[in-house]
Amino acid sequence: MFKLPEAPKPVTHRRAANALRALAMDAVEAAKSGHPGMPMGMADIAEVLWNHFLEHDPADPKWPDRDRFVISNGHGSMLLYALLHLSGYELPMEELRRFRQLHSRTPGHPEYGVTPGVETSTGPLGQGLANAVGMALAERLLAAEFNRPGFNVVNHRTYVFVGDGCLMEGISHEAASLAGTLGLDRLIVFYDDNRISIDGDVDGWFRDDTPARFQAYGWRVLSDIDGHDPESLFRAILAAKGGDGRPTLICCKTVIGKGAPNRQGSAKVHGAPLGAEEIALARTALDWPYAPFAIPADVAAHWNARLRGREAHHEWEQRMYGYAKAHPDLALEFQRRMSGVLPQDWADTAEQMRAQHRAVAKAVATRKSSEQVLDACAPRLPELFGGSADLTESNLTRWHDAAVVQPRQLSGRYLSWGVREFGMAAAMNGMALHGGYIPFGGTFAVFSDYARNAIRMAALMRIRVIHVLTHDSIGLGEDGPTHQPVEHAASLRLIPHLDVWRPCDGAETAVAWQQAIQRDDGPSALLLSRQGLPENPSDAEREAWIAHGGYVLSEADDAAQVVLIATGSEVAIALQAQTLLAEEGIAARVVSMPCTQAFDRQHGTWRHAVLPPAIPRIAVEAAHPDFWRKYVGLEGAVIGLAEFGESAPAAQLFDHFGINAAAVAEAARVRVRNLQRPGTAGAALSLN
Repeated sequence: MFKLPEAPKPVTHRRAANALRALAMDAVEAAKSGHPGMPMGMADIAEVLWNHFLEHDPADPKWPDRDRFVISNGHGSMLLYALLHLSGYELPMEELRRFRQLHSRTPGHPEYGVTPGVETSTGPLGQGLANAVGMALAERLLAAEFNRPGFNVVNHRTYVFVGDGCLMEGISHEAASLAGTLGLDRLIVFYDDNRISIDGDVDGWFRDDTPARFQAYGWRVLSDIDGHDPESLFRAILAAKGGDGRPTLICCKTVIGKGAPNRQGSAKVHGAPLGAEEIALARTALDWPYAPFAIPADVAAHWNARLRGREAHHEWEQRMYGYAKAHPDLALEFQRRMSGVLPQDWADTAEQMRAQHRAVAKAVATRKSSEQVLDACAPRLPELFGGSADLTESNLTRWHDAAVVQPRQLSGRYLSWGVREFGMAAAMNGMALHGGYIPFGGTFAVFSDYARNAIRMAALMRIRVIHVLTHDSIGLGEDGPTHQPVEHAASLRLIPHLDVWRPCDGAETAVAWQQAIQRDDGPSALLLSRQGLPENPSDAEREAWIAHGGYVLSEADDAAQVVLIATGSEVAIALQAQTLLAEEGIAARVVSMPCTQAFDRQHGTWRHAVLPPAIPRIAVEAAHPDFWRKYVGLEGAVIGLAEFGESAPAAQLFDHFGINAAAVAEAARVRVRNLQRPGTAGAALSLN
């Protein structure tokens, strides 16, 4: 008798999750490097989330209303790569085989812009959580701005995986405290509570009552969830999605390296390949009798999310179509904002930013000039989102009509971040990554140390974030050496892809802001003065020169014999030294160099025209001098500060440390005289 073929059996959760485990241990083994423990331990959580809840479209990783998924414990990157490959992203199996290899799309830790579907670069523990807070904040703010009755065009969630290490890092406190205060109820965090870190059982160094800690922050906490039981996980996620005005932490009890019989539950499985013998045993324990990197057809079909993703994306597009008909201007603005393109009238706005400083005659602190720039541009640039780490009145980062974001009233464009420099910087990264905003945040320059790793990550990801760092030198005066930056300007300039602007007046401040806003391939830092600085005559031509990063501010009356290079408050000192030297018949050119990175990007013709190779150079900056050797050479001189400051009025400090016109002029005299002496051409010049 003819028999119908049996219908294929549905793929069980266990087989689907074991595909993740197998790919993780195979890739780490092939690379002879990596972290199999976290992917194997969190595979069950990932399977339930990705196959039953996560809204995403593998064919379009940039779909604006996709759910965001962040692995804050980024050492477990193979879990993410396995998820992306299996669900249908453009990440072929060959790339998983090349895990951690040069120029592969599967680097050791997730890297934004390298792998499709990776929302942020993670690895420095805890920052992924803070990035996710920024993403969740951006989602709520955009929803308040753009959603209309019947048209929820911004309506997604942010999911995060964190481990013990993430929660040990101090940034987790900053980020989680803020998320609870604001009530970011579309943020759902999974805590991989396996009690293991690299050094072993965390009981010796991490005994926090994590559920109580997050409850105190104002989170909803779902405790003691079995991280290997799909039904418990399903119910927990369903409850978390219910929403009650709070972010949710799902505490999942897991076994690190689950499936590796001799290593699971121990630090041995955290950060090293399992080895051929243990992998063979794991394949038996997991009932996974397939060759390395082999995925059975039924399991592959179970994971493929392209159809689900296309349907979800299409449903949103239909909603957007109706939205565009009902609210055409809003729809166009939303599309512009999410594309990162500046408004059509941006050139006019930038002109207003610059023009207001052309007629200024009195001395103005560049932090005040910055506030004036914001007053001119922020009302016309709705994507600009500002804030300060509890220093608004000092940083002057709030423009005149800025609406302040309030707890559980998530609308507005300015946020008081509290004393959370690191959390602010990392959350701003998340906002920029989410799209729709150009975030900027203020603090004192000396406190950029707190935020430094997040600034570095923004530079690594090449994202548009702006840091307003005021009180930029000993010029802040009486607060003393704890607050006076010395090494910070040089240190920030060493971060690749970070543009550091230190303007000398309002015109340079306006151009610095314009360049930072226009720049879409990396972050910028603006170092601004507390004290008033004299305004230099300005016009459109000078403003164009400023954008080059370094330019001739004041030319010598005759052929220049020496070049004086300065930034920020020391430009005025260089100009005073130029006058002193002119009285002695020494022709000095003054070069203002507000952004060394922009200057270095210029064609050699411009750089050599500004800094002629044959003319000696003196640099002056109230900061550590070593950085400037690249411009003055060993034969030039740097007037700077190679020690910590003092508590005193600013004017006294500049004289006390010898950062004044007399010192600059004397250094110039020495070099000009040395050049004039017979037999000194090409010889090492005096440094005194």
